[in-house]
Amino acid sequence: MSGRFSPGGLSLLLVAMAALGGCALGPDFHHPDAPPAASYDTDPAQPATVATSGPGGAAQQFVAGQDIPAQWWTLFHCQALDQLIQQALVNSPTVQAAQAALRQSRQTMVGEEGSVLYPTVSAQAGVNRERISGIQLGQPGGGEDLSLYNASVNVSYNISAFGAGARRELESLQAQIDYQSFQLRAADLALSANLTTAAIQEASLKAQLDATQSIITDLQKQLDVAKNQLDIGAISRSALLAQQTQLAQTIATLPPLQQALDKARHQLTLLAGKLPGDPSVPEFSLSDFTLPEQLPVSLPSQLVRQRPDILAADAQLHAASANVGVATAAQYPQISLSASYGGEALLAFANVADSLRALDTDARSLQAQTDAAGSSKDALDISRQQLQSGSISYLTLLDAERQYQQTSVALAQAQAARYADTAALFQAMGGGWWNEGKAAR
Repeated sequence: MSGRFSPGGLSLLLVAMAALGGCALGPDFHHPDAPPAASYDTDPAQPATVATSGPGGAAQQFVAGQDIPAQWWTLFHCQALDQLIQQALVNSPTVQAAQAALRQSRQTMVGEEGSVLYPTVSAQAGVNRERISGIQLGQPGGGEDLSLYNASVNVSYNISAFGAGARRELESLQAQIDYQSFQLRAADLALSANLTTAAIQEASLKAQLDATQSIITDLQKQLDVAKNQLDIGAISRSALLAQQTQLAQTIATLPPLQQALDKARHQLTLLAGKLPGDPSVPEFSLSDFTLPEQLPVSLPSQLVRQRPDILAADAQLHAASANVGVATAAQYPQISLSASYGGEALLAFANVADSLRALDTDARSLQAQTDAAGSSKDALDISRQQLQSGSISYLTLLDAERQYQQTSVALAQAQAARYADTAALFQAMGGGWWNEGKAAR
């Protein structure tokens, strides 16, 4: 039996199979038990992260067992991001469209450090956001990797497939429908998560550019002072040249930052289903985002029933059980808790554990960078005063300026990391798709 089923044909098949239910061959399918783990190996030692002053510095509380809203990105309280994601999901209503947007965005980041996780996917037609119009019977789509970019942790959904044989008709069809439904869930989650981190990446690079421009302005003012001091014989020409070199070196950091910002912008617009340069795609700054202060942490027993990749693997096992008509135990070596299914579950656990640890580390890093930025600014102010009084050399001032530049840029990076890795945690836990129709709080 092959081809496509119409909704009417599927209804007739339901009636026919119900009448023959007692005659079905092969085993009845049973979902594998969830792993018995009670916690993640690398849970943060404390129930909350450390806090620090400044943007993105709030403490984040880890709330075990708290549910995840379907539109989890609204917890960042960025209206422009909310609208952009909703538009992108409308523009990518099928598995293929969502995957195409992800593939296109990858091309803008090829060769960029930190952008190594991109999907290579294939899927069957027939699934859309409104209804399932029919699924081609036979072997499900090939292996898929729907991953998150622009975060400091790797969150990857690997949806694999194995062959089909004789069919246990309706049960096999329903399992394949479930499989492709979870493909779409995974594609939607990958798209929304990558849009979130792409917006944060753009905001981070803008902050780094702004910090660098501010430093250049200060260096230019200091150079003007140095020229006046040279005219009256207060400093040597070598000191003036050192100041000019410092300014030129700082200016030289602008083009790479601008190029990275342009690429991030292109990635963002492609993910949104737009062409690069489309003015309808909003620009983002770090001040547009609010750091979620309460982070739901799913229990391990819940995680395997939330992640689309694990549920897709479960649906494939179901289809294999119906199609092949052999004992369920014979299929488990291919997709079970100890093999493929287990691999998916352990990958999911590792994703959550890595994200939790990253958030804890991000908070501590931001605290340290905030302290470093404040200290370097104070040191620079003191050095300028000391230079005017003649108590230090220009070399000491240049070193203070260099440290201030480095800490200012690092501070912007540390702020953005907390937002991006928060998005990574939501994707690692499955994104809350089961709560569709419920508003985020």
